[in-house]
Amino acid sequence: MSDKQNLFNKVWNLHAVGTLPSGQTQLFIGQHLIHEVTSPQAFEMLRERNLKVMFPERTLATVDHIIPTENQARPFADSLAEDMMSAIEKNCREFGITLLDLKDSRQGIVHVVGPEQGLTQPGLTIACGDSHTSTHGAFGAIAFGIGTSQVAYVLATQTLAMQRPKVRRVEVNGELAPGVFAKDVTLYIIQKLGVQGGVGYAYEYAGDVFDRMTMEERMTVCNMAIEGGARCGYVNPDQTTVDYLRGRPFAPQGADFDRAAEWWLSLASGRDAEFDDVVTFDAADIEPTVTWGITPAQSVGVTQNVPSVASFPESERKLVSEAHEYMGIGDDQPIEGTKIDVAFVGSCTNGRISDLREAAAVAKGRHVAEGVRALIVPGSQLVAKQAEEEGLDKIFTEAGFQWRAAGCSMCLAMNPDKLQGREVCASSSNRNFKGRQGSPTGRTLLMSPAMVAAAAINGAVTDVRKMLEPAAV
Repeated sequence: MSDKQNLFNKVWNLHAVGTLPSGQTQLFIGQHLIHEVTSPQAFEMLRERNLKVMFPERTLATVDHIIPTENQARPFADSLAEDMMSAIEKNCREFGITLLDLKDSRQGIVHVVGPEQGLTQPGLTIACGDSHTSTHGAFGAIAFGIGTSQVAYVLATQTLAMQRPKVRRVEVNGELAPGVFAKDVTLYIIQKLGVQGGVGYAYEYAGDVFDRMTMEERMTVCNMAIEGGARCGYVNPDQTTVDYLRGRPFAPQGADFDRAAEWWLSLASGRDAEFDDVVTFDAADIEPTVTWGITPAQSVGVTQNVPSVASFPESERKLVSEAHEYMGIGDDQPIEGTKIDVAFVGSCTNGRISDLREAAAVAKGRHVAEGVRALIVPGSQLVAKQAEEEGLDKIFTEAGFQWRAAGCSMCLAMNPDKLQGREVCASSSNRNFKGRQGSPTGRTLLMSPAMVAAAAINGAVTDVRKMLEPAAV
């Protein structure tokens, strides 16, 4: 392998089966992940063609999107959710696929489960019928969200037809200030490059900040690569990656692990690796960040004001005006102090143990503001178990938060956890689109878990750094 090759192209070339007449690459998929929402139609497509799953051992199923986080008694109260649950149970039995159902202690959000089980490894190609599959790129894998027809294609052939994207290196150098988290980094990047900025690209996240990040922090950033328009995002594997994977159930063991680790590290982009584009940012410019609009790029630092419509290029003003009207936010209004009704910590972006610890550090010894509904939803049953062993659940419940079972919950609200009417939600999830959280008129402010906890306690958007200062003294 040339030292000028970047990781993306190394992995792509290793998995290329051939080139199709369309110019697309037929790409072998090393690991396929499925869940209950985008798989039923795919399995029906297999039945219609009398096809089998080519490599059932390369597919893992879990349930997450429609799972209630309170009453999980079967049948579910929502008949559509029950139908989807029954379908995945039947399909996995019939086609020989391992399913992590509610009785399985490994169940959780698909992009939390893959890494914690060690299924997500450097050098893999990973596909899942879910937009935020880019999460797995944190390990030096190249991971793609796909549609239902493509899910069927992967089940039947273990390949995908894809156009090779260009590769952009996104560097963040320097040191993040206290109170600034991985979520702030990814929101800042999207704000600067735009929701369409990554179209046609894979993002390689690099620089001092990513070198120092934990695997869970890297997952948060890669999770939202898709929100910046990128086909996927990844971080080069290093010792942090190796240490995270050691001992995981599906990772190699013993001497096999050491051999695998050596190969994983060799996949990192070469010192002289070539990229189609390079952008750099200074960590010192990033502060706790909050979205004010209806796309993840419409955000500001917590000390800043919502930008005026006139401050945008003519081509963007219609969307900005629409966002102002929908959110009920005016030109130059401070984002800090914006009242909230609901607070949500969870999702495949920020539902891991480190996210819960960050929120608990703010919640400890304080109480949720009167009139605010606050939910803490672990990303998996294993995350919930670890949090309970650390006493985080008690910190939250004593502070007035609701402690829920694992699931996607209020990220996209395909379950009972929904906004009502025009409620405003401080959310650690990944999308603030109109109606995203279950109400056609509900409003979402994206921020870090620590910022969500601060907003819950004060009943309004709050600069979490003011609440962390006493602990830092």
